[in-house]
Amino acid sequence: MKKLIAILFLLVTVVTFAQNDDVPVKKHELKVNALNIIAFKAVDFSYEYLIDSESSFGASLLINLQDSDTYEDGPIYEEKFAFTPFYRRFFASKYAWGFFLEAFGMYNVQDDYDGRYYDYITDPYIEQTSVDETSHNVAIGISVGGKFVSSKGFVFEIYGGIGRNIYQSNKDFATELVPRVGASLGYRW
Repeated sequence: MKKLIAILFLLVTVVTFAQNDDVPVKKHELKVNALNIIAFKAVDFSYEYLIDSESSFGASLLINLQDSDTYEDGPIYEEKFAFTPFYRRFFASKYAWGFFLEAFGMYNVQDDYDGRYYDYITDPYIEQTSVDETSHNVAIGISVGGKFVSSKGFVFEIYGGIGRNIYQSNKDFATELVPRVGASLGYRW
């Protein structure tokens, strides 16, 4: 009986030590938003740090490359520049994978593309003599999306959301709402 207990104890110990060989978790991601490059002529890079299996935080940097004189040839971002820190909460059993909700803040700079704005009090469009005005804005918002990661670390994510500018330095032409959309490709390491 003592030999059986000793063998059982030894077997349990070996199995327990075998489970301690944890594979290191990859916690960093670097991504580029392919949708913004193709559709909006804007470069958007993101870095994301995975806190645990259910949450992460990161930041995105968007630079709009579209010329303000030729903005009529497709969809545009009103933002010339945007810095967007975000926090994500994942709802799947895999590590930082699947459906997520995102809360974000955004500092963005908008240019007055057409040199005119709408006056809500008197109801006309007002032409301005200077077209190089900018508005510095701060927004908060939410997004929803999905993230998929291969076993080798390739990342694909798609998301969409909206935010509201809570501070605008020039309310004459700054938009109240800001988009947060993307189909990003990247790598987790």
